[in-house]
Amino acid sequence: MKIKLNINGMDHKTECEERTSLLDCLRDNFGLNATHTGCEHGICGACTVLIDGDPSRACLMFAPQAEGYAITTLEGVTPGPGELSILQDAFCETHGMQCGYCTPGMILTAHALLASNPAPTREDIVDAISGNICRCTGYGQIVEAIALAAERLQGSNTPLAAVKGEAV
Repeated sequence: MKIKLNINGMDHKTECEERTSLLDCLRDNFGLNATHTGCEHGICGACTVLIDGDPSRACLMFAPQAEGYAITTLEGVTPGPGELSILQDAFCETHGMQCGYCTPGMILTAHALLASNPAPTREDIVDAISGNICRCTGYGQIVEAIALAAERLQGSNTPLAAVKGEAV
């Protein structure tokens, strides 16, 4: 079937089977490999993308269901080619990633949190990422990275649209 998806602010047309997951469509049809395949049951959060700004499991949604929504992947939150967002940089600086497998889902979940709550408490951060599993860091550095990014975003005069991954 032919579908049209808005991915990272751009409209794209593609063909896929009706039963193709959004995860597989993003990876196979568009080469957006930062969206990772994990449990394929919606439990681990490795496939997290933003659908209209909200964290969503790409493995649980069929690609045709995503028509009409704004889909944001990790590739869509960078300021430019080869650049890191403030949040991505904070993850690197605090060692908020080890193997990196959960990192895209964690970063997108954190982007959604910071877009709705620019000054989250530790409890807010822990609650926001509670649906994403990390097997390496013990979560301490991830929480630290999100808190650091929140602090930097408040002082950077970065437009909220940039935090949401939208064009500014």
